[in-house]
Amino acid sequence: MAPAASKLRAEAGLQALPRRALAQYLRLLRLYPVLTKAATSAMLSALGNFLAQIFEQQQKKENCSQKLDVIGPLRYAIYGFFFTGPLSHHFYLFLEHWIPPEVPLAGVKRLLLDRLLFAPAFLLVFFLVMNFLEGRDAAAFAAKMRRGFWPALQMNWRVWTPVQFININYVPLQFRVLFANLVALFWYTYLASLRK
Repeated sequence: MAPAASKLRAEAGLQALPRRALAQYLRLLRLYPVLTKAATSAMLSALGNFLAQIFEQQQKKENCSQKLDVIGPLRYAIYGFFFTGPLSHHFYLFLEHWIPPEVPLAGVKRLLLDRLLFAPAFLLVFFLVMNFLEGRDAAAFAAKMRRGFWPALQMNWRVWTPVQFININYVPLQFRVLFANLVALFWYTYLASLRK
């Protein structure tokens, strides 16, 4: 009887784990919003790069254990922590303040501001920071910009426009960075393919 009761308690504890994790995340989000979003962005960005590398190797039919770039997830974590999390946090706050929900066509105005100003600037920062973290020079940056910026921006507009419409207009403010980071797991697969 005791082993069965112990097993039931363990299963109940496992079922409560997501609730406890969510409660802890919400507490940290309330106490340290920028730091929490930065840390979450770092972890999800690193995971996104790791998954992108695995996906690329599977596409090339390579052995997944041989050529993984262990520094790649670190670079993405740095970018997520210092840029994605804080910049996105402040941008979403700016949108709420500058274009409150009661403004006529607020959703469309927010989306246009995001797509036409923030997205190109954010993508430029991504290419610039990654170039720096890879230890490459200005010529390499210019070449990557010529080769990859416009295709990446066009794909960003196609992929992220509906995502950002939902995010900006329907996701609660405190969860917008998290929502975008979860979608970005797939986006990093695309960006990784452009960075080669």
